[in-house]
Amino acid sequence: MKLIIGLGNIGRQYENTRHNAGFMIVDRFADANGLSFNKEKFDAQLADGMVEGQKVILAKPTTYMNESGRAVRQIVDYYDLDLDDVIIVYDDMDLDCGRLRLRQKGSAGGHNGIKSLIAHLDTQQFDRLRVGIDHPKQTKVVDWVLGRFTPEQRENFDLGAADAVAALEEWVKTDDFAQVMNKFNRNK
Repeated sequence: MKLIIGLGNIGRQYENTRHNAGFMIVDRFADANGLSFNKEKFDAQLADGMVEGQKVILAKPTTYMNESGRAVRQIVDYYDLDLDDVIIVYDDMDLDCGRLRLRQKGSAGGHNGIKSLIAHLDTQQFDRLRVGIDHPKQTKVVDWVLGRFTPEQRENFDLGAADAVAALEEWVKTDDFAQVMNKFNRNK
C-alpha cells in the first residue's frame, strides 16, 4: 500500500493558492487515475483505489498546513505503514515555479507543514516531492504563499504538475524512489 499526501489549506479562500500546490498535485493524480476524494477520516480528505497494480491512498489534511503532521501520523499509524511507502507533496519557494525536486530526507527548510510532519513522525527521513512556486521578490512570504499564480507562473506550474503526476505514478509502479529521483530531478 502506498500513501501520497498533498499539503495545503482547506477552504475556498485558499483554493489555487501557491501554498496549495500539494493539494493541486494530488487532485490531478486522482483525476488521472480515476480516484475521487469521497471520505473524510483522520483529519483528512481521502481517496483510494488501485494504481499500477498497487493499493494507493491519497490524503489532503484538513488540519491546515501548520498541523499537517497530526493527520499524517493518524493515517500512518492506522494503516501501519512503513515511511518508505509514504510520499509528501508540497510547495517550495526556493525552486523556480513548476520545477520538481525529490528528496528522501532533510530539514523543514522553513516550511511549517514539514516542521509539523517532522515533529509528529519524529524523523526527517521521509520521501518528498517539492514543487517550485518561485520566491517572492518584494512581497511578504505569507502574502506570497497565500497568493495566486500569475498567468506565466500558472503555465509553468501546470507543466511541473504534469511531471509531478508522472513521478508519483512511477514511484507507485517501481517502488524505487532513487530511480524516480534520478529520472525527475533534472534541470529544465
